[in-house]
Amino acid sequence: MYELKVESSFSAAHHLLNYNGECENQHGHNWKVEAYFRGSELDKSNLLIDFKILKKHVKAILDLLDHKDINTLAEFQNQSPSSEFISKFIYKKLKQEIPHTYKISVWETEKACASYFEEE
Repeated sequence: MYELKVESSFSAAHHLLNYNGECENQHGHNWKVEAYFRGSELDKSNLLIDFKILKKHVKAILDLLDHKDINTLAEFQNQSPSSEFISKFIYKKLKQEIPHTYKISVWETEKACASYFEEE
């Protein structure tokens, strides 16, 4: 089994719903995103997936979030846009484009991240 990882980032504002504390107020993060891909078969160039392709698809999805108020986006209406929920959103979008998508980790600080993946 092979595993690839690409990193990217986006900046956005959000506030948590149904939460009692500082994060119920609008605030922003410079999120780091790690996208993991797995597969067992390499192509004729001995690549699982070209990194250029992975980076392009990840960037296209993160552009939907970058410099936005996430709470106002249609996909997040009436949802609390936690890092957990954002990681699932990115995963679902990316999995539609790249079936080898395995896991998405979303770091809201240098020391705190949330990941989403589906059991195989």
